[in-house]
Amino acid sequence: MRRTSRPPFRQTFGGDIMDVRPLHDRIIVRRHEEGEQNRGGIITPDIAKEKPQRGTVIAAGSGTVRDGGTRVPLDVKAGDVILFGKYGGQEIKLDGEEYLIMREDEVLAVIETG
Repeated sequence: MRRTSRPPFRQTFGGDIMDVRPLHDRIIVRRHEEGEQNRGGIITPDIAKEKPQRGTVIAAGSGTVRDGGTRVPLDVKAGDVILFGKYGGQEIKLDGEEYLIMREDEVLAVIETG
């Protein structure tokens, strides 16, 4: 059963349009590019930059299925800006753009605006 409240992520492949829909508790994330921080003329090496990364949820699965068949919906939804660990998720490339597929439990926080 497909939920209408969470449309799939629409992507083109060589002229063809495909719907990419993450399964269960997985989400597709577009990572935000973070500028290198340089404070007081000191450049921090990449190894020391293990702070959380930001990204926007592009698509979300329908949730996990518990014993007995009840579905638990995800806490994140398409459009949410999230924080996640630097090494979280699996990198994928769709139509020349890079995205991450990760489980919801890899999300550290949702950034609320407003």
